[in-house]
Amino acid sequence: MPPFESSSMQNEWPVLLECASPQPDAQKLSALVQAANGPQLLELAAEHGVLGHLAARLGKLDGDSILQETQRALLDGQRAQNLVTLRMTAELFRVLDQFASAGIGALVVKGPVLAVRAYGDPAMRSYGDVDLLVRQRDIRRATELMLAAGYHAAVSLATIDAGKIPGQYLFSRADSKLLVELHNDFTLRYFPRRLPLETWFERQAYVQLDSREVPALSVEDELVLICVHGAKHLWERLMWIADVAALVSRQANLDWERAAFSAKEVEAGRMLHLGLGLSATLLKLRLPDVLLAKITSDRATARLAAQVMKWLPAAGYALPGLFERAAFRIRMHGGLVSSPAYLMRLMFSPTEEDWAAGAEENQHALLEVLRRPFRLARKYGRGGKT
Repeated sequence: MPPFESSSMQNEWPVLLECASPQPDAQKLSALVQAANGPQLLELAAEHGVLGHLAARLGKLDGDSILQETQRALLDGQRAQNLVTLRMTAELFRVLDQFASAGIGALVVKGPVLAVRAYGDPAMRSYGDVDLLVRQRDIRRATELMLAAGYHAAVSLATIDAGKIPGQYLFSRADSKLLVELHNDFTLRYFPRRLPLETWFERQAYVQLDSREVPALSVEDELVLICVHGAKHLWERLMWIADVAALVSRQANLDWERAAFSAKEVEAGRMLHLGLGLSATLLKLRLPDVLLAKITSDRATARLAAQVMKWLPAAGYALPGLFERAAFRIRMHGGLVSSPAYLMRLMFSPTEEDWAAGAEENQHALLEVLRRPFRLARKYGRGGKT
């Protein structure tokens, strides 16, 4: 798909912002929709991952034939998403049962759990995979179980035995589009400091998903995780900001001190503030006065938010180039010494994209470390959709 142009989004982008807000103004939204182009609105919403938000808000409006046509298209999309959600939830339960029978602890992150916590509906938010946190010591056994269940492992047992760490342990099935990703404190490299996985397991909570409770992160740890995830992707999609706004707005008992402590544990305080600040500015998220004052008084966070808002509407088609991206990550971390170290770690920590074809031993490790910066330069040197 070609890049979005500013002229083609000037009427549609405000509609998405109003729909993604936890406190939408129905009268304002109705007026905005009348000026929007239906097909372009659907296309932009799909790129930003907020078709569910659009469907929920527009379904409550009365409108002309153009709006009704858009509503019908959204309804068809929601039906398809409901079927995908049911299939993925059923598969999630099967994987959790397999892991539990083998004594493998797992926490569900993002996906259906986030959708329930943030929106009260597992089908409200689109997602293409099931994400689980699993300890590194359990990865090999978990891979064996997934292989026995008919999944293809993107990271082989031989590679695991060689001690290589990918960006995620990805599993797919040939007979479906189901994807399962396993993560842990080794794979989640975009956390400025290695996350305290055992502490997160100790603080785990349970979320009601359909008729079953599933293990998940505490709300505060989930908030930090989705802010770090949004920061990893430079907040290029509205969906990630909407998730922050919705999660916070629905949690009456969210412990802000605990959230701040969780962010401090992984040196992600500015990432947390950036996610909250974007949610407050763009989506009218209501924050405690003291916290909002702290965020708005941080000039570095304000500059980062201004940068994000320049490329955000284009849904990933107007991202900065390599050097601006590097500078953004340094400012996002915030430490004079730790920020360059964080950037260097991201630049020289190879993942499966950097591994030599068929390489399953560490004899190629140095070459992979040296290859990574050049691959990143090719990938991001000109900016644009990633």
